[in-house]
Amino acid sequence: MTACLDTAPPAASLPRATVRSNVTVPLQFPDGFRTTAEVFTFHGLADGKEHLLLALGSWEQSLLAQDSETGVAPLVRLHSECMTGDVFGSERCDCGPQLREAVEEIAAVGGFLLYLRQEGRGIGLYSKLDAYTLQDNGLDTYEANLALGHDEDERDYSAGVQMLQAIGASRIRLLSNNPDKAAQLSALGIDISERVPTGVHVSEANLAYLAAKRDRTGHVLELPEPVPEVRRPGFHTEAPSPETLISLVGALLPRLRERASETEELRHLPESTMTDLRQAGVFRLLAPKGVGGYGMGVETYAEVVRQLARGCASTAWTAGHLMEHVWMLARWPKQVQDEVFALGTVPLAAATGAPVGAATKVTGGYSISGHWSFASGVMHSEWALLAVDCDGVRLQALVPVAALELMDAWHTAGLRGTGSNDLRADHLFVPDYRVMEWGHLSASDNPGSLVHPDPTLHIPMATLLNLVAPSTALGAAEHALELFQAQLMVRKVKNTTEVRQADSVLAQARFAEAFGLVATARLHWEEAVRILAASIARSGTAPTDTEPTGTEPTDTERSRYRLSLALSGQASEAAVRLIVAGSGGSAHRLSHPLQRIQRDVNVLLNHPTLSFDPIVEQAGRGLLGLGFTVRSF
Repeated sequence: MTACLDTAPPAASLPRATVRSNVTVPLQFPDGFRTTAEVFTFHGLADGKEHLLLALGSWEQSLLAQDSETGVAPLVRLHSECMTGDVFGSERCDCGPQLREAVEEIAAVGGFLLYLRQEGRGIGLYSKLDAYTLQDNGLDTYEANLALGHDEDERDYSAGVQMLQAIGASRIRLLSNNPDKAAQLSALGIDISERVPTGVHVSEANLAYLAAKRDRTGHVLELPEPVPEVRRPGFHTEAPSPETLISLVGALLPRLRERASETEELRHLPESTMTDLRQAGVFRLLAPKGVGGYGMGVETYAEVVRQLARGCASTAWTAGHLMEHVWMLARWPKQVQDEVFALGTVPLAAATGAPVGAATKVTGGYSISGHWSFASGVMHSEWALLAVDCDGVRLQALVPVAALELMDAWHTAGLRGTGSNDLRADHLFVPDYRVMEWGHLSASDNPGSLVHPDPTLHIPMATLLNLVAPSTALGAAEHALELFQAQLMVRKVKNTTEVRQADSVLAQARFAEAFGLVATARLHWEEAVRILAASIARSGTAPTDTEPTGTEPTDTERSRYRLSLALSGQASEAAVRLIVAGSGGSAHRLSHPLQRIQRDVNVLLNHPTLSFDPIVEQAGRGLLGLGFTVRSF
């Protein structure tokens, strides 16, 4: 037996492992099948985990014959640990039946079962159970892993290769339906003479799971029909619940915080962040179900923006506008929607109206020229919605971004990662069907509202725009408060007697005040969202004596809505300012997230949607019944 060990040269990229111990273990499975295994343990495995190799059947003879011209080689199964399936018999996967099958198959011909401690495709037992919860809410097994911040499959078979080499197996027959196992083993120096398929162990509970393995990672599986359709990342046949979507977004926060500095340096969102947002389904949130969206309401929209801001304000701002612009595209006539929502994909668009460009009517369309600023999200967009004027009439033109000149003009103190660059066009032709009067698009009976039943399509065009800045400011302030609390518990302040800052009475008072300001910001924000949601819920109902229209918010509602958002923004900014002032000089290092939060919030407070003086002026007029002097308020 021992003469066969350590005979194969290791792959150049792996250190050599050695046998630590071996012991004979009789095995009996619940169905009565019995066999005997020689269980090996090892020193020097690459990941330091306690993996096992079970030598079964005439394994020594199979090793001796592995280099013969007959092609005989040990039959090998790499089985990743699955406590729920292997031990408790869970039917959510096929792991338990595969383990039972593999032991019998290998024992019959001689070979090895490698029991690898890689629970949940490498993410761990607790994370796997968390992934089950997400799967119960509509995600497939791979999307759930991604939503939790993991890769689809984090398994590494390097230790398995070391174990095979230590036992003397350089050439094997691999018992697996998974092409990734074969690829990793081959790359690390194992000669696979044959890939032997395992059985397909189907139950009602695991059919969608198996279909996902077949469709997402190329597992060789023949499944009964019909098989439930497995959704790809970023394309969902059924909408998750709002709670599930919010939990998916919450799972992104650690990665968004890790990438915050990179986002600023790039001056737009990293592609990894865009991938995360797509896979979470964020951009489908406001899109009508008729074009492959989720058709969710403003409460979910506002909460998602707020949650994203707790990770990165630039991400929240960009994603908030890209979501909103999908909703704007859904207001266009069906011909445009058929074009931009083709193949079930979600179109990403930038939108800018400052300054207004010029349009001239020409045969078949318009010739537009202009230089537009602050095109948030343009670095990730296929389309641009541009404001133009033609003979005193304001229009909106829908133009492919590729047809425009993109100008690198976004050099700012805050929100640096939004990529809100400028756009320019010179006598660009836009066909008639992609140009609409602004008044028609912004009206409650816009063309899209006649195509889709979604009540949100009836609200004024600027309504959702007004939500982005205060939601982002609130989320950023909440993150700042978390950072401040953690800092108070460990920071030692110079020239004081306290062991930590939290022991100072003044620090305690400052934290309480900051906590109260964030709570105030949240209450104002929640009030604004409630007012808007109530207005939308009334959309399409018949007018009453107290509600002169069923589709338009009243002046009082608009005033209260905008005032509550403005007050929320003011409280968020005050909380951040108070926190930074009490965080010492280190908070102003560029490596410290608090200085970035402060810069981001300062820029947000200068956006027109949070510009306090004009908002309170118009809100006061509306609350007093004097009428607005700014039509778009």
